[in-house]
Amino acid sequence: MTEAPAAPKARRRRHDREIIALAVPAFGALVAEPLFVMVDSAVVGHLGTPQLAGLAVASALLLTAVSIFVFLAYATTAAVARRVGAGDLAAAIRQGMDGIWLALLLGIAVIAATLPTAPWLVQIFGASDTAAPYATTYLRISSLGIPAMLIVLAATGVLRGLQDTRTPLYVAIGGFAANAALNAGLVYGAGLGIAGSAWGTVIAQCAMAAAYLVVVVRGARRHGASLRPDAAGIRASAQAGVPLLIRTLSLRAVLMIATAVAARLGDTEIAAHQIVLSLWSLMAFALDAIAIAGQAIIGRYLGADDAEGARQACRRMVQWGVASGVVLGILVVASRPFLLPVFTSDHAVHDTLLPALLVVAVSQPIAGVVFVLDGVLMGAGDGSYLAGAMLVTLAVFAPVALLIPTFGGGLTALWWAMTLMMTVRMLTLWLRMRSGRWLVTGATR
Repeated sequence: MTEAPAAPKARRRRHDREIIALAVPAFGALVAEPLFVMVDSAVVGHLGTPQLAGLAVASALLLTAVSIFVFLAYATTAAVARRVGAGDLAAAIRQGMDGIWLALLLGIAVIAATLPTAPWLVQIFGASDTAAPYATTYLRISSLGIPAMLIVLAATGVLRGLQDTRTPLYVAIGGFAANAALNAGLVYGAGLGIAGSAWGTVIAQCAMAAAYLVVVVRGARRHGASLRPDAAGIRASAQAGVPLLIRTLSLRAVLMIATAVAARLGDTEIAAHQIVLSLWSLMAFALDAIAIAGQAIIGRYLGADDAEGARQACRRMVQWGVASGVVLGILVVASRPFLLPVFTSDHAVHDTLLPALLVVAVSQPIAGVVFVLDGVLMGAGDGSYLAGAMLVTLAVFAPVALLIPTFGGGLTALWWAMTLMMTVRMLTLWLRMRSGRWLVTGATR
């Protein structure tokens, strides 16, 4: 009589161990990337305001370019995890190499596009006359590291698919330390100024890519996987990434619209919006770590033809997402008295920020479900549905957000619109999860 409930409890404990083992290191690796920009800002900031302004414009362009290609990590994770679940490690690594070769080709294309257009891009992003030369210098030099950045994305996907999130954490920590040391040495020790900061970032990113390649190449040799570029495999990786690219671009459009609307509301509102968005993004890292665990675990279960195991893992991860969202929401509310003075002493910004922050806190359980289900469907290779769902979400959000200034709404109304956006995402993803159509088993989808 006592053994019947033990099996579900044992399954939950197993899922919990898997989620924690993958999500905690993934969170550390996710946080490391924005720390690169923070180090660059801290070092360059002492050179002067025009240099810091130039860095802000150039780094925004770089981060936008790299974030567009984040599908290299997502699609590779899902494809590799399926092969792992099927027990074919050689094919898993071969699939990962296709993603890495695609990353290299895309990186070369981005360099070719960026070098001649750097001054124009800087101008489009609104750099002042004094900041533009520094932004152009930084953008041109650091664009040379884009192939390495994209290889890091793809190789991270390979290791996540292999159920390894610890190695990316170690590489991220090493890259962060190297970037900090190189920036200080080249900017001040060598007297290269903002160019030294750019070269430091390029060298650190190349070192990270090299570290990943050493790990992947060793795995390929161990399991007899080919390292040569395969045109059909690279093309398949690109095709799998297109829907996720559409999803990512749609999400970027949502964030850009929100920022544009906040800017139209006034200086106080855009300042408060930037703070809220920063906190929202930080909490997204925590939730995205669970989503990354979902990509790896779900892909593995489906590759092993275990649809029921995938369904149970999905259910448990949704519970994790809701619980994490509740905890994050409570932390936001509890830390308000300490958070606001850290960001600004302007009481007008405080007054505008406070109600918007409460909306963000209330919406965190919704965000928890969204991030988890996003990761689950990515792990299942259900990119086409994710693309369509995000386009629907953008179509709902855009008119609501753009009408806020017309009807006299403020920043709180804008963040209610953001909550509406997350709610629409949750509904579309929940319907897909409930339908079971994502449960396609096998080594390939």
